[in-house]
Amino acid sequence: MKAALFPGQGSQHIGMGQFLYNNFNTAKQLFEEASDAISLDFKKLCFEGDDKTLALTENTQPAIVLTSVCTWRVLNELGNPKISFTAGHSVGEYSAMVASDVISFHHSIKAVRKRGEFMQSAVPVGEGAMLAIMGLSPQQVDYICEKATHKSGAGPLEPANFNSPGQIVISGSAKTAEWLKNCSVEQLFAGYNGSEEIPKKIKMIPLKVSAPFHCSMMKPAKENMYPVLEDIPFAEASIPVVQNVLARAETQGSFLRNNLIEQITHSVRWTETIEYIAHQKVNEFVECGSGKVLAGLNKKINPDLVTFNINSLDELKNLENSLN
Repeated sequence: MKAALFPGQGSQHIGMGQFLYNNFNTAKQLFEEASDAISLDFKKLCFEGDDKTLALTENTQPAIVLTSVCTWRVLNELGNPKISFTAGHSVGEYSAMVASDVISFHHSIKAVRKRGEFMQSAVPVGEGAMLAIMGLSPQQVDYICEKATHKSGAGPLEPANFNSPGQIVISGSAKTAEWLKNCSVEQLFAGYNGSEEIPKKIKMIPLKVSAPFHCSMMKPAKENMYPVLEDIPFAEASIPVVQNVLARAETQGSFLRNNLIEQITHSVRWTETIEYIAHQKVNEFVECGSGKVLAGLNKKINPDLVTFNINSLDELKNLENSLN
């Protein structure tokens, strides 16, 4: 059995989707449809633009969905990939919804453009931060986030992305994140009574992001996104979608919509998502979109899982051969 995975923010780069655009009319048509939907020249943005413009959240999110859906549609043109589940990382969940026939491509592009704008404007620039925490368990990350939030008094700090074992991203107040970075391990874990071993040193990597995604500071974005998604028809999924918020499969349109709204202020439970899919006897994954971020996470979650990538004609041909 196979599952299709759709990447999120961070997978973008200049040239994304260009090999699809140059070789498949389906991709060209999708680029034109997306450009018309929000009056943005995606060909220029993705192929001829600069990293800084592409990295603007309101541009990045629709560009990622566009490239992912192009990959999915081309893959289906070449043969039936026989996908049993779809899942997307953060904004990638919108791509999964399109692949599972829950929402239209047109609506997805318009929605994620708004999502990017709302998430960007929810918190003034400089007031939010995200840190990748390496080598701690989910329980340990919960503990240090709660301690930092309580002790600093400078605003919330919360787990945002459970990406893989030992790689958890936290999100929230920049001042609270700074307080956390300046603490010793002894200070952070004073009073901790969990069974896991406490490391001597904690690696914290600040992420280059414009806002603190997937935390309670995104509440204004969530409230603004509610009427946008309420106006979009959500159909029953033709392929079950394993959603970020619950890390389990869902098919009913109203539930899919509600979970998509909740996702903005909740953690991306990616490790549990992949474990859930693997538990359904899926052992092959197809990463539909730019880059190989999700393939890298899959290796850390379960080295036995096989992940196909589609970033060139050669990779596409190899996958086509394995499908047929």
